[in-house]
Amino acid sequence: MLKIGIIGAAGLSGRELLYWLKRHPKVTVELLTSSKYQGQKVSDVFPELNGYAQVFQPNEIDVSGCDLVFLAIPNQASLELVPKLLKQGTRVIDLSGAFRLRDTEVFSKFYQLSHTAPELLEETAFGLPEFFKEKISAARLVANPGCYSTGALLGILPLKDLLAKLDRAPIIDAKSGVSGAGGRVEGDTTNYVSVNENFKAYKIFAHQHQPEIQQYLGDLSPYQTGVLGEVIFTPHLLPLNRGILSTIYLHFSEPIAADEIRGRFSKFAEGQKFVHFMEEGCLPDLKVTQNSNRVMIGAESDDSGQNWVVVTSLDNLVKGASGQAIQNMNLMFGLDETLGLL
Repeated sequence: MLKIGIIGAAGLSGRELLYWLKRHPKVTVELLTSSKYQGQKVSDVFPELNGYAQVFQPNEIDVSGCDLVFLAIPNQASLELVPKLLKQGTRVIDLSGAFRLRDTEVFSKFYQLSHTAPELLEETAFGLPEFFKEKISAARLVANPGCYSTGALLGILPLKDLLAKLDRAPIIDAKSGVSGAGGRVEGDTTNYVSVNENFKAYKIFAHQHQPEIQQYLGDLSPYQTGVLGEVIFTPHLLPLNRGILSTIYLHFSEPIAADEIRGRFSKFAEGQKFVHFMEEGCLPDLKVTQNSNRVMIGAESDDSGQNWVVVTSLDNLVKGASGQAIQNMNLMFGLDETLGLL
């Protein structure tokens, strides 16, 4: 059995990890921490997690007895803690954004932090299993992708070489429930009164997932930022608990046959455990992926064949965070990547 620790186990992602790991047949959760609830029993704080008899520990603790530690803590805390955990010999999956970007100047711009462990960036595996299985399997540090980034990249990258025929930057119009858009902390923009019966865009040209999408689009496709510019990404906040729906607009310099687009998506989905491409005329909504690790994708074009719209749906707390982290854990320890997930 794998011995697992979760640092920051009382936050939204941490609680989601606890929910899914409870059903995993190959792990035992040995260590749970929370700065807010330390000293309290898990099941007393969260009655729905009554299968856990552990007490929340303080965040600064010896993890040398753990095979793997999940970090579900803020970016600054991850920057400080990851080097210490690696020195203790445990492998780490970090759900923050601290190790997703290779360029430390870009990181500082979008995260308003100075990167204090740049020496770890080259060895870090980006935890998008559909494209980085081998590196994830061998990694001691995995940077779990952002929820918006997962939906956007899985809606664009399967097109592969066809992206060389784009004549303008993709437009990604994404909508998230509150738990994916800052719901970790109750603030003025995410409290009930602000969100209920409302709908708004936020962090335009300033969201930290934009350079993440841009980085891996450049790494994994022929898309050239120097020619077409950076992707245009606009996140919106929905008055919902969970889920992300991304509408991606692609314009090609010449007509692209439906068989070309749909064939690439279908072939890609056939080789993946959690990616599903929908039949012609069908587009996903949020309910089809809620409380699952699935990503659903649909695509349609106009009569010209140059304008294509791709729609992706995922649950931001599962495939967009904790479910994907467990999928990465499975790969790191040679298990079936679907183990413990739906």
